[in-house]
Amino acid sequence: MRSGRVLINNAVVTDLATKVEPTDIVRVGRKVVRPQPHVYILLNKPVGYVCSAADELGRKTIFDLVPAAKQGRLFHVGRLDKDSAGLILLTNDGDFAERLTHPSHQIDKEYEVVLDQAFDPERTPKLLRGMTLEIGRARMESVHVLAPKKLKVVLRQGLKRQIREMFFFLGYRVEKLVRVRIGPLSDPRLKTGYWRPLDREEIAALRESATSKPREPRRTPVDGASASKRPIGRKPSHRPPSRRKAPVSKRPAAKKAAE
Repeated sequence: MRSGRVLINNAVVTDLATKVEPTDIVRVGRKVVRPQPHVYILLNKPVGYVCSAADELGRKTIFDLVPAAKQGRLFHVGRLDKDSAGLILLTNDGDFAERLTHPSHQIDKEYEVVLDQAFDPERTPKLLRGMTLEIGRARMESVHVLAPKKLKVVLRQGLKRQIREMFFFLGYRVEKLVRVRIGPLSDPRLKTGYWRPLDREEIAALRESATSKPREPRRTPVDGASASKRPIGRKPSHRPPSRRKAPVSKRPAAKKAAE
């Protein structure tokens, strides 16, 4: 543009902030430039793949699973680490991706987690209140116990290896981690390693969830609730779970505003 090679409607344009309308004709030299159609893909990532367009260590990447990625400039929305699996979005729509990842929009991301040992429900309030780790201040929005070692957790943050680090802080090791929902979007029928394009309704639902006002923090009851809905708990330490039980607090633990 600075060299005068870009023309919009046959007029040379050198201002880098120039906005192009859908009806404009854009040329670079003699070649007409046409916008690339937006692509929205849902991928069920397997374990062992990294979220990167190219890996310096030669590891398999999520784009190896999507041949269409070679035909355009797709990028991933958020990420899952190499040892994690589940749903991840790929797109070439930068505005769409920015809305979904911006902290102010608080998009829910739901995970199924399998631990190396039975989870003590009394540890739940610590996960909900949050903790200060090397990666930053980390917290969960909800924790539901599905089985002794299996939980369903919801995040609105996107800190690196957040779930693994939070459970490690409490003395647990995550053996399996699968993302099963992104905002309103889930697909239990999508097989691991497969992908599909999003339909119009799904794209609209994601846009709506990313433009809605941030939700007010809610208070989490800790007394008289089942572990699957309103977990009870005591104030835990960072040490591994102990069999000794402490009195259950009668006061609800107020949750901090989501980051």
